[in-house]
Order: sequence, then structure tokens, then C-alpha cells
Amino acid sequence: MSRRALLLFAALGVIWGIPYLLIKVAVRDVTPATLVFLRCGIGAAVLLPLAAARGELRPALRRWPAVVAFAAAEIAVPFLFLPSAERTLPSSVTGLLVAAVPLAGIPIAWAFRRPQHLGTSGVAGVLVGLAGVAALVGFDLPRAELSSAALLAFVVVGYALGPAIVGRFLAGVPSLGVIVCALTLTTAGYAPAGILQWPARLGAAPLAAVVVLGVACTGVAFLVMFALIAEVGPVRETLVTYLNPAVAVALGVGFLGEAFTWATGVGFCLILGGSWLVLRRPAPAASGPTLTLESRSS
Repeated sequence: MSRRALLLFAALGVIWGIPYLLIKVAVRDVTPATLVFLRCGIGAAVLLPLAAARGELRPALRRWPAVVAFAAAEIAVPFLFLPSAERTLPSSVTGLLVAAVPLAGIPIAWAFRRPQHLGTSGVAGVLVGLAGVAALVGFDLPRAELSSAALLAFVVVGYALGPAIVGRFLAGVPSLGVIVCALTLTTAGYAPAGILQWPARLGAAPLAAVVVLGVACTGVAFLVMFALIAEVGPVRETLVTYLNPAVAVALGVGFLGEAFTWATGVGFCLILGGSWLVLRRPAPAASGPTLTLESRSS
């Protein structure tokens, strides 16, 4: 990688590793629905002028059914269930469980009639990754928190389903236009609940967390992602998946005092190792879509 690519890679890994900490802080005063409303609204406001200036909105609007499906899978459901789960789950464990996104992409690829040949290493990766999830859920979570962990299954599936929708129905559509339309739709959808659940008190720390989530972890993050894809291509860009959970664990332990147990360590190694085995297969010969979101984990 060039120096520019390495800087973009590091920046994206950090930007998409810190939302777990910020979400944990934000839900002290803000409900999940209000958080989605604010985060997506701020992100859309950051990206809308650029998308409009580039003329990338109209092509996305022509494919509005696929954009709606993408918004639901990639943004509306995960952005709601993540803060809902983090009301009880440690942010570090949340980040690790969401890192299983590449594993969920395998059955989704088959469902979209785009089966991917895994080979021996890919099959081993699935088994290793599932073992990591089992280690976290079975040994690191009290029974009372299992329902919150179950919400993350929808997050993982959504983050894996989003790119599949792009590849199947939105190939060739400008990426920025798709993202802005999806964020705007999600903002509008959550506006009633978000406004009705507006907190009576919003502390300085939760407010700052919401602003950073919207500006940096949503708006700026997508701009950095597009720049990184332009530098290294969509396949190598997904390697950022391996950096996000490390950032989430470090921040959760360092700033929130979350415990780093043996199960966390084992799950960390197994999930990331399994995902690496799944993703290490050669890239397909055909050119892919302009938008790649497998590295999204928050």
C-alpha cells in the first residue's frame, strides 16, 4: 500500500472502531430511536451537499426500491439494534460479535444465487468464527444479556445483506448517492419516534457522542471509505474489518473499564481468524460494484 492508503486504512479502522464506545455513552441519555434519528440526520447533512454537487442523487433515486431495501438492511435495523444491545452489553463484546459479518455473508451469497467457493480454508474459517461467537456468548455473557446478544444477530445479518443488495440491484449506481438517500430515508423514518422520545436531559458527554457519531463515524467515515476504495480497490478495503474490533476492545477496556476476560481474548482471536480465513480467497475476476460495505461494523 502507498503511504496515503495506509493513512486512510488506519483512519477508517479507528473511525469505525470508536462507535461502540460512543454508542455506550450516548444511550445514557438518548433512546436508540432518537440516536438513529440524530446520527443519520447529521450524517446525511454532511454528505448531501457533496452528493448533490456531483449529481449522484438522481441515479440512486431511479432505483428507489433497492435503495429502500439497502437502507433497511444496512442502516435502519443495525443502527437501532446496536444501541439497544449496548444498553446492557459491554461495547468491546459488541464490537467482537459484529466482527462476524463476513461469516454471515456466505449463506446470503447463496440466497442471492451468487455462491462463493470457500475451499478448505473458507470452511475452516466459518467453523473457527462460530467457535469464537460461542466462546463470547457461552462464557462471557450472563444469561440476562443473551437477549441483547440476539439483537446483534440482526445487526450482523443486516451488515452482510447490505452489500449483497448493492451487488445484485445497485451495481453501477454512484455510491455516495445511495448512502445519502439511505441516510435521508432512515432519518425520515425515525423522525416521529426520535422526536417523541427526545430526552428531558441531555448531558454534555452523550451530546458530544451523538455529534461525533453523526459527523465522523457516519458522514466522514463514508468519505474516507470511498477514498480508500479508490486507492486499493474494494476487496483490499475489507481488510479494515480486522482493525475495527481491536479498536473497540481497547477503547472499551481503557475508557469504560470493561473487563477483558479469557473468553474475550479467545473470542477475539477466533472470530477475527475465522473471518480472515473466509476473506482470504482470491478476488473474483469480474469487476464488482462501486460500493463495498463489508468492513462496516458499527
